[in-house]
Amino acid sequence: MRITHETLLKIANDAVARQARASRQLLAAYLCGSLLGEAYLLGGTTDIDLVFIYIEAPDNEREITPLTDEVHLDIAHHGQQEYREPRRLRVHPWLGPALNTCRVLYDPQHFMDFIQASVRGQFDRPDYVFERARRQMEQARSIWLDLRELREEPSPDRVELYLRSLEYSANSIACLSGPPLTERRFLQAFPERAEAVGRAGLYAGLLGLLGAPRLANGNLREWLSAWQAAYRSLPTELATARLHPDRLMYYLRAFQALMESEQPIAALWPLLRTWTLAAKLLPTDSQHRRAWQASLDTLGLSGEGFAERLRALDVYLDMVDETLESWARENGVWEV
Repeated sequence: MRITHETLLKIANDAVARQARASRQLLAAYLCGSLLGEAYLLGGTTDIDLVFIYIEAPDNEREITPLTDEVHLDIAHHGQQEYREPRRLRVHPWLGPALNTCRVLYDPQHFMDFIQASVRGQFDRPDYVFERARRQMEQARSIWLDLRELREEPSPDRVELYLRSLEYSANSIACLSGPPLTERRFLQAFPERAEAVGRAGLYAGLLGLLGAPRLANGNLREWLSAWQAAYRSLPTELATARLHPDRLMYYLRAFQALMESEQPIAALWPLLRTWTLAAKLLPTDSQHRRAWQASLDTLGLSGEGFAERLRALDVYLDMVDETLESWARENGVWEV
């Protein structure tokens, strides 16, 4: 299939129309994510991010519908109660930016007209921007507090929490100048966001916390086959929507494209993030989990190295917190 913006938009509209015919509960639907911009393809692949809003809360929160190896629908199902306080949604770190820029595809009762108007009202006011960033930072610090007492060898659960803390901390900076960063382009986009607030060094700090300076030439390419084997080995009944079998090429081709770019280290984040999520679902004695563990050894994220990274994360979070406070003063959120 030839992938064009127009083709993907038609697929999105057709999917909404089918759901509207199938469910009388459907209240509204909107398009969000990469398809709203020009750079919607990475490695020749993309997903179509749709949100369906229902009168009653649905049982299934998320579903993946494959179209081709290159394209799939990623559909979130929400109940209308999630939108009952629209003005508060403007400071929600994830829903707020999504609603601010989304494209409404179905809204016969004008439900989304009111929601989107409320969210967009003064969306870029400094105190609202700061509140969205602050919430991300609070989540990052909360995770660090939970992790700091770790004494045993870090499990996939612990490593995943560590990465989530990094994600929240980086996104607290990113939210000062735009929407949260997407997973595949996370490291690719962060330098520009850090520079936008005059803290370019935060990018180097993030790479250090990931263990990027310890990588040798070829490590990422060597890990790609092990990552793919782990992904393919996941039992279908255990795989989450995020690790759905039909998302394999979506990740793999993006990793390959990033590794061939001017910034190959950008592949580290999505590869390690999804590999860790897969390791959580694998048996302890699995050879695929052992391969993931070996990558942690290389990155310095195991044993005493992990404890050292937690101490470094504490310092990094302080730097991010100071950046937020400085931004707040400079933009009139706080009095000097």
